[in-house]
Amino acid sequence: MAETSGEFGETAEGFGVRPAGAGDVPVVKAVIDAAFQPYVERIGLVPVPMEADHAANVAAGRVFVTGEPVLGLVVVEERPDHLYLDIIAVRPDAHGQGIGGRLLRFVEAHARALGLDEIRLYTNAMMWENQKIYPRYGYEVAERRADGPYDRIHYRKRLIGRDRP
Repeated sequence: MAETSGEFGETAEGFGVRPAGAGDVPVVKAVIDAAFQPYVERIGLVPVPMEADHAANVAAGRVFVTGEPVLGLVVVEERPDHLYLDIIAVRPDAHGQGIGGRLLRFVEAHARALGLDEIRLYTNAMMWENQKIYPRYGYEVAERRADGPYDRIHYRKRLIGRDRP
C-alpha cells in the first residue's frame, strides 16, 4: 500500500505512523497479544484479533504501526463504501500516552485520502473501556448484535460534512 496522504498533506509519517513491514510481524503479534490478553478471562474466549493472520495482514498493506519500538498499531481494510478498522491495539505499558488517539486520527486521514466518507469498527460488548473511547472520537453506535459467541457493538464515523481538523 502506498504512503497515505491526507487532505492537509498529512502522511502516515506525519502522524508518526508507518506501514508495517515483514520484519514487524513478530512485534505486531506481540502488541496485539499484550493488548487483548486481559480480555480473555473477561469474555471467556480468545479475542478474534489474537487469532488473526498477522503476516497476511502485513503483506496486504493493512497494518500501520507507531512508535520505536512499536507501541501501537491499526489494521484497516478498504471496502467499497467505508474503511473498516479491524484492529487497534496499544501496548498496555503505553496506555495514557495518546497513542490510541494518534492512531484513530491517522485512520480518519487515511479514509479521507482513500476518498471514503465513513469508518466502521466493532468491539466486544465486554470490552467496556472501548465504549467510552470511541464516542470521544466521533464514533456512534450503529447496532449491537451477536456474531456466534461474540456480543459485538458496531460503530461508525461519518466523515462527510465534518469540520476539518
